[in-house]
Amino acid sequence: MKELTPAQKAERSINKRFRKEIWSKFVLAVKKYRLIEEGDKIAVCISGGKDSMLLALLMKNFARFSEVPFEVEYLVMDPGYKKRNLDKIIENAKLLEIPINVFNSDIFSVTSSVTDSPCYLCARMRRGFLYGKAKELGCNKIALGHHFSDVIETTLLGMLYGAQIQGMLPKLHSKNFEGMSLIRPLYCVHEDDIIAWKKYNGLDFIECACSFTDNNARGDGTGKSKRQEIKKLIATLKQTNPNVEKCLFSSIHSVSLDTMLGYKTEGVFHSFLERYDKNRPSDE
Repeated sequence: MKELTPAQKAERSINKRFRKEIWSKFVLAVKKYRLIEEGDKIAVCISGGKDSMLLALLMKNFARFSEVPFEVEYLVMDPGYKKRNLDKIIENAKLLEIPINVFNSDIFSVTSSVTDSPCYLCARMRRGFLYGKAKELGCNKIALGHHFSDVIETTLLGMLYGAQIQGMLPKLHSKNFEGMSLIRPLYCVHEDDIIAWKKYNGLDFIECACSFTDNNARGDGTGKSKRQEIKKLIATLKQTNPNVEKCLFSSIHSVSLDTMLGYKTEGVFHSFLERYDKNRPSDE
């Protein structure tokens, strides 16, 4: 038999060894949240890490067999990576047979001089550049590699450090690029399973190419950050409640607004007192 290429091995493992953990949950998210529609042209945004590289393979495979016809572009934005990191991204894309489109930006040079929330600014600028390039290529959507674990961690981060209950939607419309939207096809895929898939195939992706956090990266794809604290907290809670991740994920699908003191929708804050006064019993 002809020996499989690394790309073929990686794709086969998605469909065989990790079918339940990765492929089925990827398809679940695509269908449940209606992420891909007929005629879409989707730009898969590749940062070079395990999540976005897996997403690229999943989208490549899904485009090949989906009953819904759509097109895919694979974007790699170089915001000012160190040469070794960009070379590693290009090397892995070649290894996994992903036809990437590399373009440059000056994000790192801009954010390096910012002391107040540089990560937030970097994320916003990245999003803008990706939307712009995708639209230039005729795409109507960009796909990001945020996964199940990102979703629940972001929810807890908002509660514990941001004083708000805020989720991460599987898709949303762009506010600044008309006709464009963002999708997160890995929404139901656990990070532990992505790590297991990477190790199973002996793949080596960049952990963190950001110049700000480059020296703090860990082998599991995390760094010394508040998100890392949340990861540890969830791991601790799982020791006594194995279903804690499932419960957190389910909670953002079934928020009971009637029990909330306040909530914000479309930028407008509403207090429970509005409902309380309206529901006051009448003697008539």
